[in-house]
Amino acid sequence: FLFSRLIFGTLYPAYYSYKAVKSKDIKEYVKWMMYWIIFALFTTAETFTDIFLCWFPFYYELKIAFVAWLLSPYTKGSSLLYRKFVHPTLSSKEKEIDDCLVQAKDRSYDALVHFGKRGLNVAATAAGQGALSERLRSFSMQDLSSIRGDSSSSAPAPVTVRASGRQSQPKAPRSAAAGGGS
Repeated sequence: FLFSRLIFGTLYPAYYSYKAVKSKDIKEYVKWMMYWIIFALFTTAETFTDIFLCWFPFYYELKIAFVAWLLSPYTKGSSLLYRKFVHPTLSSKEKEIDDCLVQAKDRSYDALVHFGKRGLNVAATAAGQGALSERLRSFSMQDLSSIRGDSSSSAPAPVTVRASGRQSQPKAPRSAAAGGGS
């Protein structure tokens, strides 16, 4: 099934999608966009149905027949499914879906910043209190703040976090005479 799905479900439609884009034929372009939307939904559903229905007789053959039905210019399966079910459903739920996506994007960014800060603190603590770790911490926190686009200040100040209370001073290079040769 995997080989036939790769050829007929993915590569064949991808090539004809390319041809539709290249020729700028709107009708073909819309046809292939509907196919890709239906195929994405099929692939998502297939992830779950494979777990529960793989024992069903002729399950894989039915999946191949379904992909062929989606592709067929005679049955226009993907166009039929898109127009009858997908488009009306997405149109009625579009506002809720958009709101969910915005919230998920915001939460994922906040989680990325939170775990990024924690990761930098752990890495800096593991590296010790050297000048490099301090520079990495302040540089990275400044970058994260400026990416977010904080409007409270035009240039965010670097954030440095110290694992211990002592201040690190730059060390003077040791010479052979001053170090006692050891």
